[in-house]
Amino acid sequence: MKKIIFATALLLCSALVPAQQFNSLKECLERGLENNYSLRIIRNKESIAKNNSGAANAGMLPTASLTAGYSGTFDNTDVTSRSTGSTTSERNITDHTLRGTIDLQWTVFDGFKMQANYNRLKEQHLISQTQTRIAIEDYIATFTSEYYNFIKQLLRMNNLTYAVKLSRERLRIVQDRYIIGNNSRLDLLQARVDFNTDSAESVKQFERLSTSRIRLHELMGEENVNTYLHMKDTVIYKDFTLNFDELWQGTLETNAELLASSQEKRLAEIDYKSIKSRDYPYMRLNASYGYTHNRYDINATKKRSEWGADFGVTVGFNLFDGKRSRQRRNAKIAIDNAELQHKNLELMLYADINELWQAYENNRRLLSLERQNVVAARQNYDIAYERYLIGDLSGIEMREAQKSLFDAQDRLLDAEYNTKVCEISLLQISGKISIYLK
Repeated sequence: MKKIIFATALLLCSALVPAQQFNSLKECLERGLENNYSLRIIRNKESIAKNNSGAANAGMLPTASLTAGYSGTFDNTDVTSRSTGSTTSERNITDHTLRGTIDLQWTVFDGFKMQANYNRLKEQHLISQTQTRIAIEDYIATFTSEYYNFIKQLLRMNNLTYAVKLSRERLRIVQDRYIIGNNSRLDLLQARVDFNTDSAESVKQFERLSTSRIRLHELMGEENVNTYLHMKDTVIYKDFTLNFDELWQGTLETNAELLASSQEKRLAEIDYKSIKSRDYPYMRLNASYGYTHNRYDINATKKRSEWGADFGVTVGFNLFDGKRSRQRRNAKIAIDNAELQHKNLELMLYADINELWQAYENNRRLLSLERQNVVAARQNYDIAYERYLIGDLSGIEMREAQKSLFDAQDRLLDAEYNTKVCEISLLQISGKISIYLK
């Protein structure tokens, strides 16, 4: 009886918690895509990569610097003449120098290394965009799976509530019959045990439902994870229009991991070009404009100012550095590895999509069977209940009919959810997971 009271208290408490209603999966996803902390972090990393992809960061623009300085001396001198032997003393002699210079340096050509660096930064920005897309697609798949898991747990909670209702009705009937002597104490105790068992399972199910609700709040970036969720959707929708050939073609064309692999290969090719740039000469320009002002205390010149420009060109060629050929060979190997990784990833994706498709097809067949089982179990329970009312069926047989109905409903929920998870995985691997945002 304590378990029954506790289960009722949990349900009442959940009704008292402020509720948050969402009308659709799309609405939940939009909230999560905006608030989820992990996605906000990955977007900031993409912004950093974008900021780093400029020509200046690749060394293609000239550099200018301004320097200024002041120096002074404070001296005392004693000068002795060789011819006369007399000594001339000077005290507290001060000289002042003030300088200011603008320097300009520009590497005009370095064997296409600057262009390689610029292309590398651009490619790294594209890779960061792809990583953001992968994170968003992973989030959509994870959230959608949890969303339908919440609906599954909610529907299971409804089934358990109905099972408790049936057990309570059976217990009432047995109690009435026990009072008039038509049932034994053993029947009464068994009915009470079955009722308590169903009540205890409903308490456990409430915990599973709460765990899923908290997980959804966490994924949406909601601070109050204990807010009760009211979903307008109470059905696990399934898409039976999926086609294997279209899914695989979509995988080859739009899969984010394949795209990232191709970008990594291009990055390896850019690194090879950067190494080859050492085979070319380089040319640098430099120019400066400066101003110098000197002021003397005892010099024949009292003060002097100079200003003007300097400029020059430097041309060079790296004859030998001892490691160029090794780095070139390693860069070629890195390109080959990137190609092999791309092919291996393609094979892995083909294996995954075939495995998922097989599971999807099997779950669809199971779904059809379990729907038939639920109909048969419902009819079986109705017949058993009518026979039980007239005393033509034992309590154990009645319990078996009730358990068969609940198990059939539970297996149907599992089949629906497993089919949905396969659908989500197939859409993700084929790059079509964003369909849940439409």
